[in-house]
Amino acid sequence: MLRATIRLTETIEIDVVGTSLEEVHELLSSQCPPGFDLVKAPVRMGKTGGQISALGTYHRRDTSQEITAPSMHELAALVPDGWTMLHVQTIAD
Repeated sequence: MLRATIRLTETIEIDVVGTSLEEVHELLSSQCPPGFDLVKAPVRMGKTGGQISALGTYHRRDTSQEITAPSMHELAALVPDGWTMLHVQTIAD
């Protein structure tokens, strides 16, 4: 028998604009939705040099569950759309 931990895969992107890297970082942190982690935020400088913008990408990290099945093929078939399999382990029957 196999047991897998699966997690909801939800992504949100938020664009922020500030005048310094510190301000952009604060904006990205303050706008992080509950249950999400900031995973990337590429920074762009304004053409005139006065503004810095970043597109923050947040992934949901707080929703997981376990599923079981007798084979890897059957286990993979149980993973719903919008979820990903994190790891698999063999368990005793």
